[in-house]
Amino acid sequence: MERGPQRPPAEQRWADELARLADDDEGAARPPGWRLSMPAVRRFVLGDAARSIRPKIVGPPSAIDRAMVTLATQRGLMLVGAPGTAKSLLAELLAAAISGRSTLTIQGGAATTEDHILYGWNYALLVAEGPSERSLVPAPILEGMRAGAIVRFEEITRCPIEVQDALLSVLSERALTVPEMGETVFASEGFNVIATANTRDRGVNETSDALKRRFNFETMFPIADFRAELALVKRESSELLARSGVPEALPDDALEVIVETFRALRDEMAEAGHEGAAMSTAECVSVAHAVGVRACFARGGAAGPAELMGDFVEHLAGAAAEGDTLRRVRRHLERRASRREGEMWEALHASKHRLPSPGSID
Repeated sequence: MERGPQRPPAEQRWADELARLADDDEGAARPPGWRLSMPAVRRFVLGDAARSIRPKIVGPPSAIDRAMVTLATQRGLMLVGAPGTAKSLLAELLAAAISGRSTLTIQGGAATTEDHILYGWNYALLVAEGPSERSLVPAPILEGMRAGAIVRFEEITRCPIEVQDALLSVLSERALTVPEMGETVFASEGFNVIATANTRDRGVNETSDALKRRFNFETMFPIADFRAELALVKRESSELLARSGVPEALPDDALEVIVETFRALRDEMAEAGHEGAAMSTAECVSVAHAVGVRACFARGGAAGPAELMGDFVEHLAGAAAEGDTLRRVRRHLERRASRREGEMWEALHASKHRLPSPGSID
C-alpha cells in the first residue's frame, strides 16, 4: 500500500482550492511576484462559502489584511502570540497562497547557524573546485530571494541574537553578498520573510532593536467565540481522524465538553497570570484526535460517555504537562464539571480519578 505524507504542506493539502482561486483571479491586480491577489489570499485563509473555500483560520479579517499589506512591502512580518494561536499555520497559508510553496522554512533553535539561514557549502566540492555554484548550498533565504518566494522563520527568538541579525542586510537592502564568489544576490519580486515568536519565549533571546525595525508585528490571540472554536476543533479533529484511518468523528456532545473544558482552563490560567500549559486550540485539536484514535483502535469503536471522557481526562493530563497546571485541572473537574448537566459532563466529573495523583505531579 502506498503511503502518503502524514501532513502535506498547505499547497498540496488545498491544491484544488488554490487552483479554483487562481482561475477566478485571472486578470486581478496583485502585488509583484504574487500568485494571487490580496482578496483571493484572504478568501483562501478565511474561507468563502460561495466558492466552496473552507475557513482555515479564525480571526479578524483586518489582521489578515495587515499581514498581507506588510508582505507586499519591504518589511518582514513578525507573528507573535501565546503558543497554539495558529501563528505557524497562518505563516504557512500565506506562503502557500502568495508564493505557491510554504516549505522554505527555517526552524529556529539554539543550534541554528547562519548556514541554516543564508547559505552553506558542500565542503568536498569546495576543496576540490573552490567556491562555485556547484559547491554552494542555498539555505531558505538565498533560495527564497532567487525564487521571489516567502520564507518562514519559525521560533526566531529561539536563535541567538547574532544569528537572528543575519537577516539585517537581507531585509533592509534586499540583497545578500556571497563574498567567497564575489557575487551579490538581489531579491526577486515576491520575496519576503514571515517570522514567528512565542510571547512565552521573552527573555530566551531578545530580538535586537535593529531587527525589530525591519519587521511589522502582528499579535495572534486565542479564539474568542465558543462556536467558532468548536467548529474549528470539529473540522480539524475530524480531518485528522480520517487521515488516521478512523471512519467516524467524535460525537458532538463529547466535542462540546472537550472544547468548553479547554476554554475554561485557558481563561482560569490567564486570569491567574499562570505560565503553565497554554491549553490552546491546537492542543484541544490534538487531544480530540487522540481520544478518537483511542476509541477506534484501542476500544474497537465501543466507546460510550464513560470511556470517551475517561480517555479525555488522561490525554488532557498529558497536555497539561506539569504539576501546577494539573492541580488546576483537578480543581476544575471537581468543582465546575460537577455543576454541569448532561451525560458527558457527568462522565467527565466521574473520571477525575484518572488524573495523576497529587504526589506524582510535583
